[in-house]
Amino acid sequence: MTVLQDQTAPEVSSARGLLAPEAFPGVVDTILDNNPGMERDVAEQIVAEALKFVAACARFPGERLRPSRVVDEGWHALILHTGVYAGLCRSLHRFVHHVPERPDTTRHSPGALARTQEAIKAAGYEPDPLMWTGPADGTIPVAATCEHSEPPPAGCGADCSNTGPN
Repeated sequence: MTVLQDQTAPEVSSARGLLAPEAFPGVVDTILDNNPGMERDVAEQIVAEALKFVAACARFPGERLRPSRVVDEGWHALILHTGVYAGLCRSLHRFVHHVPERPDTTRHSPGALARTQEAIKAAGYEPDPLMWTGPADGTIPVAATCEHSEPPPAGCGADCSNTGPN
């Protein structure tokens, strides 16, 4: 990830500040609606991690960053709030597309998740390692069933990273 090595990481900041205070609870509620029994603080952390992910994708658009299954749950919730998501992407100066595919643990690339967490750090945020586990880890069960992988021939038939068309 040579692009990131050339960047100076900004001061670590809170991802919650990327959304208006009144928008954050609605996105959290979407996660809670999709995941009965989940604690609110867990849903809040998922949204915060998704915000960090989208911010890193916007800052490093060519790096083929990928969310974990848990973080993808938060990304889905953000996208469902179309006005909030459009405003977020506008504030980040780049629309970050989402191209899902069906999960397949044999396609999972731990290196992609590590690379994504490094990009999050380079964007000025601190990733929560508990949110960046592989697709078979059920520590934080979520409804999201997407898994993002490398492009063909190893992975999906389209660009399944943050750089793909939508």
